Amino acid sequence: MPADTLPALYRLRGVSRRFANPEGAEIRVLEDVDLDLRDGEILVIVGRSGSGKSTLLRVLAGLLPASGGEVCFCGEPVRGPVAGAAMVFQSFALFPWLNVLQNVELGLEARRVPRKERRARALAAIDTIGLDGFESAYPRELSGGMRQRVGFARALVVEPQVLLMDEAFSALDVLTAETLRGDLLDLWLEHRTATRGILLVSHNIEEAVLLADRVLVFGSHPGRVRQEIAIPLPHPRDRNAEDFRALVEEIYASMTAGDGHAPLVADLPDIHRVLPAVSVNRMAGLLETLDSLGNGSQPGIRPAELARSMAFSVDDLLPLLDSLQLLGFVELVDDRVQLSAAGRRFVQGDTQERKTLFARHLLQHVPLAAHIRSVLDARSGHRAPAARFLSELEDRLPEDKARSVLETIIYWGRYAEIFAYDDRRAEFSLDDPH
Repeated sequence: MPADTLPALYRLRGVSRRFANPEGAEIRVLEDVDLDLRDGEILVIVGRSGSGKSTLLRVLAGLLPASGGEVCFCGEPVRGPVAGAAMVFQSFALFPWLNVLQNVELGLEARRVPRKERRARALAAIDTIGLDGFESAYPRELSGGMRQRVGFARALVVEPQVLLMDEAFSALDVLTAETLRGDLLDLWLEHRTATRGILLVSHNIEEAVLLADRVLVFGSHPGRVRQEIAIPLPHPRDRNAEDFRALVEEIYASMTAGDGHAPLVADLPDIHRVLPAVSVNRMAGLLETLDSLGNGSQPGIRPAELARSMAFSVDDLLPLLDSLQLLGFVELVDDRVQLSAAGRRFVQGDTQERKTLFARHLLQHVPLAAHIRSVLDARSGHRAPAARFLSELEDRLPEDKARSVLETIIYWGRYAEIFAYDDRRAEFSLDDPH
């Protein structure tokens, strides 16, 4: 049977999720999401931070209602927690006062499974996940990988039809994550669980290609499916194989491309643009790396190769690239990242030359920086409270996002010396900070 005709465990059509900020303004987190999780497949969702991936998982689990559209599980509308789904979290989410066996039994106890059956099923799940012998251990006695195994056992013991995983491997070290991914894949391929489908949210593109039958790339502001990419590779998969690397490159290219749709608010003023919370030092480091890699015959470097050379995850690399593109220091040409002329001048400059160039580009390319500077220039005392600008940002951005944007512009502006900032008084000024 062709993959796209397999029965859908989950079926979403036109799903949206909106929140209201304290002032009552609507914030769209998800918009017009169409998604199927088919029987017998692993579906992985990747996307930048803030693309609504974790919110989507909670909608799927029935922990959050959709604001619009249709969410169906096995053909029935979702109107509350889904009994046939279990979730594995990034943060382990174990009760520290319960031992391994008690943590695993918890879901069965909530479902009023008789004690004898509960104990037998929990012990079997613990054995399956590789923790036999640690039934009486408490979470504080376990390594991070072992604690996450408890999380998997607790999810699998209820025999869910669908396993939902929210970046379940991201809190683990590289080797532990690799081992646990392999063990989960073995359970799946050998049909040693009752689970019929797995949906994983991940920020690790290689992980997605390693596990998935299909990958959905999410765009941001609001979150929506930008692209679907089939992964037709047989298991076990070789990370160094050319077809594996090509799929990794394709996903990176999709994530670094523009969203191709309207911004969060159609008439969003430029000063409300969300700024990545990255430091100037990290931006400078990436520019220097691009300069050192640019000595070869091939101009530019693909984002996947750049991430691999710097041992960066997608959540490390993309905000840096966003910042440098915004400031005009790098360019994306034919899916390759390369220094712009300004980027080359920055790398070649001394400390003061870098500051001067950064200041010029900050005022030219970031309207919020220019706006703050113009307000300070216009006032006789050349001072303005931070609350004045925070209030403007909160007109169109969530409170936490508005504060993050303001903190970023304060850091960038201080480095560029286009204004000073007094944290105790929460005030911008043109005073000489020295």
